[in-house]
Amino acid sequence: MNEYILRTHQLSKKYRNDIALVDINISIKKGEIYGFIGQNGAGKSTMLRIATGLVFPSNGSIELFGNDNPNKLTEAQKRIGAIIESPALFPNMTARENLEVHRLHKGIPGKDCIRKTLELVGLSDTGKKKAKNFSLGMKQRLGLAISLLSDPEFLILDEPTNGLDPMGIVELRKLIKKLNREKGLTVLISSHILSELHQLANHYGIIHKGELLEEISAKELDEKCRQHLRIKVDQPAKGATVLETSLSTANFEVMPDGTMKLYSHLDEVRKVSKALTENGLIIEHLAQNGDSLESYFSKLVGGEEHA
Repeated sequence: MNEYILRTHQLSKKYRNDIALVDINISIKKGEIYGFIGQNGAGKSTMLRIATGLVFPSNGSIELFGNDNPNKLTEAQKRIGAIIESPALFPNMTARENLEVHRLHKGIPGKDCIRKTLELVGLSDTGKKKAKNFSLGMKQRLGLAISLLSDPEFLILDEPTNGLDPMGIVELRKLIKKLNREKGLTVLISSHILSELHQLANHYGIIHKGELLEEISAKELDEKCRQHLRIKVDQPAKGATVLETSLSTANFEVMPDGTMKLYSHLDEVRKVSKALTENGLIIEHLAQNGDSLESYFSKLVGGEEHA
């Protein structure tokens, strides 16, 4: 059984008359890159703030590293590295000086962690250049370095690509993958753009107006969004044989309800229809299916724009 890094149980948060979270139940396993998706104002930041101890829930509970005892949560939260909103940088200090301040503040012994962390995020050659003269991508990497300084087991990033150019987004994505692959770091990363996390996350939680609509693996999401011909005939077993013999393809699946998903011949609907009918099959349904990531998300949240 996989170890859970973070689990919440009926977690809710209310600010005076505004309800930010409603009965949230999410589960993040060790080693996952978990993409937390939702429109701006959906409740993502509130959830991350609760996880890091910056905000307390109104109801429900949170479990970190298997601990759900409120008295032990503070200790468990020390094993988390996080960037919530903009990284806290000292603009008139170098990258090394920024890390030294945070090292002292966190009580981390020895200075070797500074050198290792700067190398890890690709900032070891910035020398005397001050943070105020860094590009946005460099500032983001410095913020990431600060969150990694204590060698955390769980990394939480709130909209880390905001304002980054395409190259900066690619660099950040590569770095997160590297941390996950080489250090086994579990990552929770929020965004309001599903396609942005599609090349990164292996599990997703989709939140809308404070409610968790769905948790789904990357494989399941790809399956739902993958373009295919959905075919239903009166004799599913024979239909599968026809696809293999008459169309010379094995690129299909037969679903539990007998429906077939054909992933080839997407532009040859007439050819597929002809092959089935010429072999004595009655076609009950034949149509192209599959969503883009954006349309899937839009349908899930009720068709609203998710900018």
